[in-house]
Amino acid sequence: MNGPSKTPAYNLKVVIRETGLKADTLRAWERRYGLPNPQRTAGGHRLYSQYDIEMIKWLIERQNEGLRINRAVQLWQSFEEQGKDPLEMMPSPVTMQPATGGDSISGETLDEIREQWISACMAFDEVRAENLLAQAFARYPLETVCLELLRQGLSEIGELWYSGESSVQQEHFASALAIRRLNALLAAAPPPSRRGKILTVLPPGEDHIFSLLLVTLFLRLRGWEVVYLGANVPIDKLDATIRISRPDLVIAVAHQLFTAASLFEVAKYLQTENIPLAFGGLIFNLLPDLQERIPGHYLGDSLDDIVQEVEQLMFHPAEIPEVEPVPDTYLQAAEHFREYQPVIAADIWERFQRDGMEGSHLQAANEFLGKDIQAGLSLGDLNFLENELEWLGGLLNSHNIPSELLPQYMEFYKQAVEANLDQRGQPVIDWLNSVVSQS
Repeated sequence: MNGPSKTPAYNLKVVIRETGLKADTLRAWERRYGLPNPQRTAGGHRLYSQYDIEMIKWLIERQNEGLRINRAVQLWQSFEEQGKDPLEMMPSPVTMQPATGGDSISGETLDEIREQWISACMAFDEVRAENLLAQAFARYPLETVCLELLRQGLSEIGELWYSGESSVQQEHFASALAIRRLNALLAAAPPPSRRGKILTVLPPGEDHIFSLLLVTLFLRLRGWEVVYLGANVPIDKLDATIRISRPDLVIAVAHQLFTAASLFEVAKYLQTENIPLAFGGLIFNLLPDLQERIPGHYLGDSLDDIVQEVEQLMFHPAEIPEVEPVPDTYLQAAEHFREYQPVIAADIWERFQRDGMEGSHLQAANEFLGKDIQAGLSLGDLNFLENELEWLGGLLNSHNIPSELLPQYMEFYKQAVEANLDQRGQPVIDWLNSVVSQS
């Protein structure tokens, strides 16, 4: 019997109508899991086949049976690897472990325990979540649990939040439990046994502390003296700490573009003090060219390898890499844009209201894009914002603004910038013209 056609024929609106899935959720699935994988028209628009639509329905059915989306995707891929058509397979309904306290763990593997921990966090079941962590640490090595349960679990919960499948409260609840556990492990770490001092810090504006806490813990377990300064450390406060502690190495982490710009300022200060910087974070994984903008040693894309990279720097200090200076035109534009950013935001608000659109949720979008433009100017390249616009679409949606309004929003932003900036803002104007012309 012939199956559904694989010929691309349907646009995004048809798929949304047929499946009931939100556009941003579908895009998130495509980006993270590669399913579905639509064709593109010459103009860049997605085209889906009937087979793609049935695939989406199949994944939704597996979610309704209790599977999380990443596990549903893995199940689909496992059928394909066996040479079977997943649409012809009828998986048995999944029996979920109730998140209701107690000491038992039904899962035998760490992946299964992680799934239960995520479910407990989604249910705000602190007792169950803590019991799962305690028994995981009893069964598996500490570093393995930290990486494969806590880190991976938080990553999956973050993906759920972005796709609208969990709340920010659930994400904060899980993060608080994970960070509390890391702090307890840090308090129990043995005293330093190696010579040399390391400072770990998050630059101004950065408050995602989990990965840096994890690096601090792993280094302390290796015997290093590590001074952890925490989140959102102002440069003037860092200055005082540096002069007192005189570390041999500073480790800084940034996960967002605007905090990468703050890290850049930290790096420039450390250069004047002749103190080496090692850095990392999600934004440098997403934007490899950004690594070349920071005068420091990039620690790599994998958290698993960071300890080895840090030890190499401690045992064999290397010269601080030189980077290209930021053009004066960008520095002038950054100062000019910073001065007029509130005026630009107010102008956009007024344009949306004149056009009859709801403007009450624009503040978050204006703040997000404004900080990123400022960061791109400070770092010397506005092209770093290209990947950020897809995230902005999701942000608009999370504030109840349909992502389809993003092109209109960028057009209004361009008009507001052109109306309020003079020739010093030309780099911003040129970039916005390029973005709007491609949308």
